[in-house]
Amino acid sequence: MRGFASDNNASVHPEVMAALAAANEGHQPAYGEDVHTARLGELIKDHFGEHAEVYPVFNGSGANVVGLQAMCDRWSAVVCPETAHINVDECGAPEKVAGLKLIPVPTPDGKLTPDLLDRHAWGFGDHHHAQPRVVSLTQSTEFGTLYTAEEIAAIATAAHERGMLVHVDGARLANAAAALGRPLRTFTTDAGVDVLSFGGTKNGLMLGEAIVVLDPGAVRGVEYLRKAALQLASKMRFVSAQLVALLEGDLWLRNARHANAMAARLATAVTAVPGVEITRPVQANAVFARLPREVTARLRTRFRFHTWDERTGEVRWMCSFDTTETDVDTFAAAIAEEMTRADAAGVGR
Repeated sequence: MRGFASDNNASVHPEVMAALAAANEGHQPAYGEDVHTARLGELIKDHFGEHAEVYPVFNGSGANVVGLQAMCDRWSAVVCPETAHINVDECGAPEKVAGLKLIPVPTPDGKLTPDLLDRHAWGFGDHHHAQPRVVSLTQSTEFGTLYTAEEIAAIATAAHERGMLVHVDGARLANAAAALGRPLRTFTTDAGVDVLSFGGTKNGLMLGEAIVVLDPGAVRGVEYLRKAALQLASKMRFVSAQLVALLEGDLWLRNARHANAMAARLATAVTAVPGVEITRPVQANAVFARLPREVTARLRTRFRFHTWDERTGEVRWMCSFDTTETDVDTFAAAIAEEMTRADAAGVGR
């Protein structure tokens, strides 16, 4: 069943599959000593700057947990939006595995600001209080909204003035770059970000993400923590080769641009349907909307998607690199059909 539940549901891009097949020829040294991981290191420097270091891992939660742990002491705290994946969708791993205190901050749009950081990062030097060490942003956010390079730079400046570091959960970093129309380093390295998780699975990979250290002085022991957290791949070439396929040309950008364009197409189509309310700005590859519950229930028998807020009936529709115009148009037509049916039955009046 094709649907709009998650960009994790998408297939593997054919160019990535071809890269995996090519990497499968012959023997290569294990644990990152292979030619593919070496090439990935070169590409990361091309995209993020000469000091950038890369540590491939299996998944995004692993990238976040290991990256944050390497930035922190055992008594550290991480300030993040309350909607952040590390707070909501990682089963407590940053706290259970990394041993960190999360300080979740309510935000209207999934974005932190220097003012919010000022209000929630406190207690420095107080041994009764977990010490704020990192501010973690998500780009694009869980609401599909974007930070501009200038907004990230302002947060980074505020964080660094307090002796804090900046982490970015970049599960959809490529979608942000495509939407902003700017190179990856302009809103990461150049904006003052210290460490980021670079997403691949949501952008055409079979599996694999990467911890990208932009400031090597901001971390300690990444290589040891990666092993201790069960994120060190013995046959790392098969993770690295996928990321190379993504980054060596413009596949990462092509995939992200297409996913974003399909979300924009879907938003335009459903905006014309009476009774459908788009609830968030559509800036990347996510569309949030509010529908009558009966409509949502009937649509779910034909398409996969998630309810974001059970209380309000807000739903989330995600587009991916392999979402087609036909997928979007068929879904939009089904929404219009079900809304007409609901209106005839007096639902929502």
